Amino acid sequence: MRVLLIEDNPQLCATIRQHLTGEGFVVDVVQDGASGEALGYDPLYALAILDLGLPGYSGLQILANWRRARNPLPVIILTARNSWKERVAGIDAGADDYLGKPFHLEELTSRLRALLRRSHTKTQQGHLHVGPLTLDESRRQVFLGPDQTISLSAMEFKLLRCLLLHQQQVLSKETLYMHLYAEDAEPDLAIIETHVMRLRKKIGEEWIRTLRGQGYQLHVPEPGP
Repeated sequence: MRVLLIEDNPQLCATIRQHLTGEGFVVDVVQDGASGEALGYDPLYALAILDLGLPGYSGLQILANWRRARNPLPVIILTARNSWKERVAGIDAGADDYLGKPFHLEELTSRLRALLRRSHTKTQQGHLHVGPLTLDESRRQVFLGPDQTISLSAMEFKLLRCLLLHQQQVLSKETLYMHLYAEDAEPDLAIIETHVMRLRKKIGEEWIRTLRGQGYQLHVPEPGP
């Protein structure tokens, strides 16, 4: 999943980006408010992490503009820990969650995952699930019923999470590439076919439907007799 980070502290940006990348996210960093607001309208992003203390063009203004334009992008705001008025203003402006600085990166990751689950799909004990399939994000394992546990590679995990978070959508190869890779170079779309093939071998061919000329869609197979 692709995350937009709007924060003017270069060191904090680098730290958050490195950590979330290790957790399987693709992170785009913007350090000025105007560019951050513009990117936030791109439906490619699953979530934004927004610092309210941006100089000049404030994070609160960005958030208010997004919500005024009915932009549904889920937002976690970053605030000074002792600035309760700023936190209240952010929530009132339409933020979905907040985190006070300084914070533990593990808490940011946990809140991010929880917000994505609330925004996109059903949850079950903190896991993503559909039908008999459950994805444990922390262990990067798939459970197919009570007796089958499957371990995933980093890319298989990212691909399945993306499909689970967009259960009703058909995702093109281009869209999947942008969610799986941070590189800005011309996408190598053939690699998506490879990842899909490998994931199918692990969870079953019937779970991922191919729509010719459109892309891929998660499909819950009919239960056997």
